[in-house]
Amino acid sequence: MKYLKVPLDRVGVLIGKKGEIKKDLEDKSNTKINIDSKLGEVSIDDHEVKDPLVVMKIENIIKAIGRGFSPKNANILLNDDFDFFVFDLHDYVGKKESHLRRIKSRVIGKEGKTKKVLEELTDSKISIYGHTISIITDTTKMNILKKSIDMLLTGSKHATVYRFVENQMKELKRAERLGFY
Repeated sequence: MKYLKVPLDRVGVLIGKKGEIKKDLEDKSNTKINIDSKLGEVSIDDHEVKDPLVVMKIENIIKAIGRGFSPKNANILLNDDFDFFVFDLHDYVGKKESHLRRIKSRVIGKEGKTKKVLEELTDSKISIYGHTISIITDTTKMNILKKSIDMLLTGSKHATVYRFVENQMKELKRAERLGFY
């Protein structure tokens, strides 16, 4: 049995219209998912599951939905080539609300430009929710995206981060052409 906590305002998204999202996750994973909509507590009964990796994937999908991703984007995590990571902004600026707003806006950018550019360059999904920034991306691009967001959170200039990502993606494409990935 696995236990998770989901923000109360994300419980409805996790359950879905008439329970369709919850049922879909149960069907895909052969688990039973119980959701306490008053407390945001989720338990995954995995006694029938033969592959423990499936349970980890369902856990990550539930966490991703809880961190602001749509169920459609979170379901990408069923693919073995994708992973999920969460930055806790308290680790960067403490708990002061004005600092959290400032640092989140660095990653969002003017009219969402920075977030959009990073998503497009790395073919990834980014969610900024509460005091977290979460990413879903191909495992080969995970370190590039993590490093670029860390650079923004620690004060690097946007142009420097864009250049870093572009150069790293060129290197990755070259490595793929040469058969390293």
